[in-house]
Amino acid sequence: MSGSGRVAIEHADRFGKVAVLMGGRSAEREISLMTGEAVHAALRRRGVDAHEIDPGEDIIQRLVSERFDRAWIALHGRGGEDGAIQGALDTAGIPYTGSGVLGSALCMDKLRSKKLFQAAGLSTPEFVVMTAAVDAESVIERLGLPVMVKPACEGSSVGMARVDSVAELVPAWQEAARYDTCVLAERWFEGSEYSAPVLQGAALPIVRIETPRTFYDYEAKYFSDETQYFCPCGLDAELERACQQAALAAFDVTSAGGWGRVDFMMGDDGKPSFLEVNTIPGMTSHSLVPMGAAQVGIDFDELVWRVLETSLQRGAMPDGA
Repeated sequence: MSGSGRVAIEHADRFGKVAVLMGGRSAEREISLMTGEAVHAALRRRGVDAHEIDPGEDIIQRLVSERFDRAWIALHGRGGEDGAIQGALDTAGIPYTGSGVLGSALCMDKLRSKKLFQAAGLSTPEFVVMTAAVDAESVIERLGLPVMVKPACEGSSVGMARVDSVAELVPAWQEAARYDTCVLAERWFEGSEYSAPVLQGAALPIVRIETPRTFYDYEAKYFSDETQYFCPCGLDAELERACQQAALAAFDVTSAGGWGRVDFMMGDDGKPSFLEVNTIPGMTSHSLVPMGAAQVGIDFDELVWRVLETSLQRGAMPDGA
């Protein structure tokens, strides 16, 4: 669960030896390496005994044998955000940053996340689960055009495509199915895209995203200099607070914890429609959580430090913290 309040650590040596887990074998390896390198550099600047670790099959044995005290998880996608590494670290008794097994698994699964949003009374775009025997015309009849097709358990917009005609639907499904057996078709939402960073139980200032591309895809997220970010986001103060509270509710209902990012769309009605919760957001030059943090005076190094503090929520408090 998201929890509240900060477990504040004043001295770097109280964290002990920290493994920055980065890379991995998911489709998001490239971005994970970028995030991990930035996080590692920030921790070292703050005096933390941090080490870059690209995990293999022997990762737990290595962390134990090399006497690591905790892990800053910078692994994106499968094996990093889906609860797998979290479960292994729990078994080994090694504290780590961010969400636990349940929150990681639920947030990685967009289908389960959307069902939880619905159960909690939170709006989310209408969707259909697509199968190998997909009837393209029936999907379009229900959702209309255009639709967004996406694998249920990938991040960074991997495998996603906008579909503008019946003829495009099956090829889009086939591409998404390369990444996951569960594929969603989602009603296209006309409106602005926003992201609410969450840190230690509080929602940070919201970021508005604008891209000239068809949607906020992999290229737009990490590499395009044409993507524009607005923080302050342009919402009036009362509406932004309402969206922040709704984002915290989405974060909580999916059992996310520590830190993360809640993505939503909003149309002219001023009501957020939630897309997903990211439990290990990117920490690159184009990333959104650092933008929101900067608006409240938290620079990148301090943000990385505070994320590391979230590992204390599931481990013993060091003496003299």
